[in-house]
Amino acid sequence: MKPEIKSALMGVTTATLTTVLLKKGVRFCYVNGARPIVPGNFTRIVGPAFTLRFTPTREDLATVDSWSSPRSTRAAIEDMPEGCVAIADAMGLTTAGIFGDILCARMRVKGVAGLVTDGMVRDGQGVIGTGLPVFCQGYVAPASVAALNFVGWQETIGCGGVTVVPGDIVVADGDGAVVIPQAMLEAVTEAAVEQERLEGWIMKEVNKGLALPGLYPANAEHKARYEADKAAGRA
Repeated sequence: MKPEIKSALMGVTTATLTTVLLKKGVRFCYVNGARPIVPGNFTRIVGPAFTLRFTPTREDLATVDSWSSPRSTRAAIEDMPEGCVAIADAMGLTTAGIFGDILCARMRVKGVAGLVTDGMVRDGQGVIGTGLPVFCQGYVAPASVAALNFVGWQETIGCGGVTVVPGDIVVADGDGAVVIPQAMLEAVTEAAVEQERLEGWIMKEVNKGLALPGLYPANAEHKARYEADKAAGRA
């Protein structure tokens, strides 16, 4: 991802991105269940998706010994590049946590931008203490193997109702997490930056006392006013 694209997306809300993606025909981009582990935390993260996949537990596979397997969450974390967003398909299960404080601390040290999952984590206060931005349903005590079987990483997954391909761009903030298809990244970013600018201008007009009809969404008259203000550096 180009630095200028990342910088632009750091200034765009997930709410704006869902609207822009909807206009471009992408309805399923918002990861259901992935909310900031600390309520009210609006720290925004942006990065390419590093995918992880869990399946329902199977007693002969999902064991404590599996944590030492070459195909384990530990091995996956060591493969994560700096700046990526780890996004894990936990099937929305809330009975076990996929990662705890030690794994999250390792991710933080490696420079991973954050963790997004439709499931849970464990060691809640410890995870919060690592400083790793985490977006999930919450935290519980049981380990992942109590309900889940880790099967692989860097493959196409479904997370919170969204298909995620490795390298797609994940943006997450206080409203949750959004996935931008990689092929649409530049077009979506350009449209989202313009949408933020327009809505900032509309907010100023609302604060001046203007009524919403014709202003939001803007009709031809208000669009012309907006373009004039933008050209003059007032928007």
